[in-house]
Amino acid sequence: MASLPIPAIPLWQAPTGSIAGPELAAAVSAAGGMGAMALTWAAPDQAAEQVASVRSITRAPFLVNYVLTRPPASLEAVLDAGVPIVAFSWGDPAPYLQTVHRAGAAVVAQATSAAGAKRLKELGVDAIICQGVEAGGHVQSSTSLATLLPAVLAAAGSTPVIASGGIATGAQAAHWLALGAAGAMLGTRFVCTRESRAHPEYKRLLIEAGEGSVALTVCFDGGWPYAAHRVLRNSTLEEWEAAGSPPAGERPGEGERLAETAAGDHVCRYEDTAPRVGFTGDIEAMCLYAGASVGQILDEP
Repeated sequence: MASLPIPAIPLWQAPTGSIAGPELAAAVSAAGGMGAMALTWAAPDQAAEQVASVRSITRAPFLVNYVLTRPPASLEAVLDAGVPIVAFSWGDPAPYLQTVHRAGAAVVAQATSAAGAKRLKELGVDAIICQGVEAGGHVQSSTSLATLLPAVLAAAGSTPVIASGGIATGAQAAHWLALGAAGAMLGTRFVCTRESRAHPEYKRLLIEAGEGSVALTVCFDGGWPYAAHRVLRNSTLEEWEAAGSPPAGERPGEGERLAETAAGDHVCRYEDTAPRVGFTGDIEAMCLYAGASVGQILDEP
C-alpha cells in the first residue's frame, strides 16, 4: 500500500506514557509541532475520549503511540475517533499496518538499526523514528544517535526519518535536521512543561539535574521487566547499586509503598510508574524518566 504523506513538521513530542495527556498533545500540535499521547495501557473508551479531546482543541495533526509488548487493545477505537497518525514501538507493526491505512491514518514506527529501518520501509510505513540510546524512558536502542542516524537514513531512502534521543533544544534539533532528519523528537523537554501531567517535584528535579544526573538501568522494572530505561539518579537507584544491583526479590526496600496516586492506588519501590499530578508520598524515590540532555532543561515553559 502506498505511503501516506507525513506533515513537514520539524519538532515532534515523544509519547511519554501517562505524563503526556490530551492537554500537552493539543498544545504542541496547536503551536506547530507534532503532539503525541501514549495509549498502550488505555481502555478503548478512554483512548477514544482522549483522541476526541485533542481534536476538539486543534485540527492540527498529532499521533498516538502503542508499545507492542502487548496488543494495542484500543487501536480500533482511536481509528474510529479519527486519529491521524499511529506510532508503534517495541515490536512488529506489520499485523496492524493495513488496519491503520484502511482507516486513512498514517503509520510511524521506531527503528534502532539499519536492518530494522530497511524492513519498515519495505513494509510501507509512512515515517521512521530513529531512536538513539540517549533517549529517556524505556530505551529500545543500544546505539548512539550520531552513529545510528546516518545508517537509518541510508536504509530508509525516501521514507522520512525522525531523529530521537537526547534532544532538548532547538539548536540540537537543528543539528539533526541538517544531517538529513525530517524531524526531531523531544521527550524530557516536553515532560517539563506546564501542560505536562508530571508531578511538580518531578519537574523541579529535572530542572535541577546536571548532564551527569541520568543512568541507563533496569532498576525500575516493576511493570515492564527486561526493558532498560534512562532515569534521573535518585535514592532508590543509589541504594540498589550500593547493594550490588541485586535481582528482583532481593532488592533493598522491595515492596515498600512510596506513594499514592490521585485515585488512592499504591506505588511501590522499583515500579516503572512516573509520578504525576495528584500523587502524594516520596516522589524523589520513584521512577523519574529523563534523557541524556536533561542538563539543557532549565525552565518549565
